[in-house]
Amino acid sequence: MIFLVILLFFFIEVLVSVEIASKIGGFLTFIEIIFSALIGIFILKSLKYTMFENVQSLMQNEISMEEFQRLGLFTLLGSIFLIVPGFFTDILGVLLQFSFFGTIFAKKVLNLKTKKQDFRRDDDAIDVEIIDNNHIN
Repeated sequence: MIFLVILLFFFIEVLVSVEIASKIGGFLTFIEIIFSALIGIFILKSLKYTMFENVQSLMQNEISMEEFQRLGLFTLLGSIFLIVPGFFTDILGVLLQFSFFGTIFAKKVLNLKTKKQDFRRDDDAIDVEIIDNNHIN
């Protein structure tokens, strides 16, 4: 199954790349490949700052742990897509840099559900341990 998905991905990549390259020409295609690779490398180098911002959002309870993990993963995956030559991967790489599209990708393609967790402590709650004394061995 995964082999068919990869094969379909490469098929779409070839179709999109040939179509766009035939419209803009070889020189502009070469410039686009170099430019998108440089952007991808820049995003990879600045990933630590993005992760720092995501940690702050997580600590302020603005995002859940799953969202935190996905944001870092999609930024990394998007930057790798930008480095790989091809127009379709560049389009996906740019879209994955935005959390909105990353969330849609996770819900539709990966079938992930978002769960909002509240890490705030409830001081009115009482922790209890229940011991069953009626059960005798």
